[in-house]
This record gives sequence, structure tokens and C-alpha cells, in this order.
Amino acid sequence: MNPLISMEEELSPVELRISLRSFTGGRVEDLKPRLPLNHVHSPLYSIHPHSILYSSCNPTFEMAPPTRRLVPGIYVPTVAFFDGPNEDVDIPTTEKHAAYLAQSGVAGLVVQGSNGEAVHLDREERNAITAATRRALDAHNPTMPLIVGTGAASTRETIRLCKDAAEAGGDYTLVLPPSYYKGLVSTEALLDHFRAVADASPIPVLIYNFPGASAGLDLSSEDILALAQHPNIVGVKLTCGNTGKLARIAAQAPEGFLTFGGSADFTLPTLIVGGAGIIGGIANLIPRSCVRVMSLHLNGEVAEAQRAQAVVARADWLAIKGGFVAVKSALQSYRGYGAQPRRPCVTLSPTEAGTLSEAFKEAMDMESSLV
Repeated sequence: MNPLISMEEELSPVELRISLRSFTGGRVEDLKPRLPLNHVHSPLYSIHPHSILYSSCNPTFEMAPPTRRLVPGIYVPTVAFFDGPNEDVDIPTTEKHAAYLAQSGVAGLVVQGSNGEAVHLDREERNAITAATRRALDAHNPTMPLIVGTGAASTRETIRLCKDAAEAGGDYTLVLPPSYYKGLVSTEALLDHFRAVADASPIPVLIYNFPGASAGLDLSSEDILALAQHPNIVGVKLTCGNTGKLARIAAQAPEGFLTFGGSADFTLPTLIVGGAGIIGGIANLIPRSCVRVMSLHLNGEVAEAQRAQAVVARADWLAIKGGFVAVKSALQSYRGYGAQPRRPCVTLSPTEAGTLSEAFKEAMDMESSLV
């Protein structure tokens, strides 16, 4: 049974219990929605009036807000901000940057991904950044979903981070495969890891396939399609850059499963083969330009989309070569904040920062024209 089934359909008692479990992580007594509803038609979310869920959505009852929907679009894996000699997490700048992005036309934000220096953060800092980002979104774009990176070396720790993410205000989790003991973990054990995490996570899971950050571990399209059958696994980010893999997954995954490219330099190829959008670090700096590429494509303006993609791709190559340090340096140059990473990564020298700022000028000119 499709766990995202419209509740307008008549359900047997067994089917109803299965559907309830897909919303509650197995706790039938808890009627708060856990998965995004793809068939929202009315204030009662089209739940059948004979369903025991109906009373929980009746206007005479207090209803918890539904999970913010994961939709196609451009998502920004935000950088982390630090301040002072102790490299403390900079919460005011975290909120400032999230507020800026929330009003730029992107579909959602991601915290604690590769760009967010997740491996440099302790558990308390992770939660503080998630909560601060959620506050900013609630103030400026309350329907915008927040994805939280929760990959860890063990299944147990990954599950704990998923629960933390939900409590701190995250709507979805992004799970990088554990790779420290890569040689000891079979493919089946790896798939079992993702399923165990999805079983236990109170919010839906996206798979994060990034060989460069996971000791070369590269999930195949068959692996990802197998995991896509799980009702609490709702998407994948492919930073492997394999558009053939992306095309296979987008074509064969269940309805509602979203396949994202992991870099803005192949936004058009991602969209052409059926992808849902991109989750790309350069969108920290040029969010409107990234959105523009997708909008032009959707409007059928092929030549203009290609021209915009070329500008974004040139900027993204600078970010790919320099990593999040380059993105943060450009943020400092053009927006006045954000340069400091955590050691052992270091801030660029003034000469390096100036050269990089000039290299980003083409993309920043396009970005400025879209404000």
C-alpha cells in the first residue's frame, strides 16, 4: 500500500492501521502527521469522514500542523557561522542568513550538511543551529521545510541525531551512509542501516549519496530504489554527479520520492532527466540565480536557461574547487559576514579572498539583476 494514499479512498481496518503507522512511526495512538501529504484538497486534508483520523482534523478539535511538504525546487545547504577566537557558533548570523535565503525564492534549507561543517559541530551546537534556522524560517517563510543532516558512524547515533533534529525543528533528515568501517559493512548491512534509521526517525529521511565525503562509498541506483520503497524514505541527494543514475532513480522510484542533484552546475541535466531540483552549496551566495535556471527551464526558455546555467556552473566550479571555505569567503566579500570556518580549515588570505571575489563577479552581477 502507498503510505501517501489519499484518505478519500475507502480503507479496510488493516489498511487503515498501516496508514496510521506511516504517519506515526508505529504509534497508532499518536495522530500527528509524520509524512508529507501529497493529496491535500481541503482543510480536513480529504480524510474520509468514517476514518478515526477524521476527529483529529475536525475544526472543533485542536490540530497539530502537518509536516511541511518537500517539493521540487532549489534547496540551500547552508554554511555554518562562527565568531571569535574560540570559534563559537554565531547564532545571530545563522538567523540572518536563513532569513535572507527564506525570501530568495528557494524551496527549502538544509543545515548540517557538508557545507554546514557538521563534522565540526557537537550535538548541542547542531541542535542550536537547527533551532535558530527554524526560528528564522518561522518569522519569514513559515511553510518552508528544513532538512537536517544526521549522518553518523553508527546506526544508534544516526537515530539519535534524527530525533534531535525533529525536536529542534527539522522537518526532514539527510542521512550520509556510515563509511568509517566501509570494508566491514556489506551492501545489505548498509541498506539495513538506512531502513533501521527510517523505522526509528520521527521525521522523513532523504538519502545522501556523496562518495567524496564517505570514503568513496557510492550507492547504486538499485540500492537507492530498494530503499525508496520504505514509507519514511522520501528522497535522495546525488552529489555523485551521475546523471545516468539520477535518470534511473527518477524514472523508477515510487510516486512522491524526490531525486535531487547535489550541485548547481548540473541543474539543467538534473531537470531534463526528471530530477526534482538541486541541493547546491553555491545557492548560499546566488540563490536567485539558481532558481532562475530552474524557472527558465520550466517555462521552456531553453536558450536563456542554458545561458543562466553556464554562469551558475562557472561560479559553482569555484565553489567546488574551494569548498565551503570559498563560499564563506565570497559571502564575506559580498554580504559582509561569514568568512570564518572552524579549524583545521582556515580563512583565505586577503589576496586569495580578493582574487576569488573578482572571479565570482559575473555570477554576482546576475544575482543583483534578479533582486
